[in-house]
Amino acid sequence: MFLDELTPFVQELTAHPVAFLGGLTSGLLRLSLSDDPVKSWLQNQGAAPAHSDSGASRASSRNGGPQSISID
Repeated sequence: MFLDELTPFVQELTAHPVAFLGGLTSGLLRLSLSDDPVKSWLQNQGAAPAHSDSGASRASSRNGGPQSISID
């Protein structure tokens, strides 16, 4: 039962161990791909970091940021 839940985790780990452990480490250390040390290293490696929160930033700039509401 418990092993069935770990099967996808183990499959990803064995399929791409370096990418999986790199993602796990960056998640544990809360590293952002858009921060300078990580971003410059990725550019040197030939990869372009994906902007995971770009949709949220576009939505807030389109609406002018957070808005207040009043509830009666």
